[in-house]
Amino acid sequence: MVLLIRLSESRKAAGTRMLNRTKIVMWCLMVSVVGACTTVYRNHGYAPSDESLAKIVSGIDTRFSVLETLGSPTIGGLGEGNSVYFISSRWGHYGVNTPKPISREIVAIKFDASDIVENVSRYQLADGKVVVLSRRVTEGGATEVSFIRQLMGNFGRLDTRDILGAP
Repeated sequence: MVLLIRLSESRKAAGTRMLNRTKIVMWCLMVSVVGACTTVYRNHGYAPSDESLAKIVSGIDTRFSVLETLGSPTIGGLGEGNSVYFISSRWGHYGVNTPKPISREIVAIKFDASDIVENVSRYQLADGKVVVLSRRVTEGGATEVSFIRQLMGNFGRLDTRDILGAP
């Protein structure tokens, strides 16, 4: 009888240990699932602060002094065009969804022909303004027509004289 009681007590202890392990595994699983569903933020680029931009004076500062004060721009630089752009953006990525822009700032500094600051502008995602960074446009050519369509288009142009070499 004593042996039977001890055997049942050891089974209860083993069951309790198994239940505790199951609880721990479930808690770990639940924490990892909740952790996987949090938003991940990514920051890209750099846009100078208002305090840094206050140091730039239109009509006085040159391209070189701007680059010395603010650092390297995202687009543009020494001797390239008449503007430099500082672009920063923050993206939010939630679970398996595609990343979405949360904020975007573009600081455009325009120079005149003698590389003196003409204008400083700041645009944000909420402004909804389009800033054209490059105007190079390549006209569509053969890439717009599929390979099979090009092959099929040549069938009507074939002439038997061309194939046989007859005059």
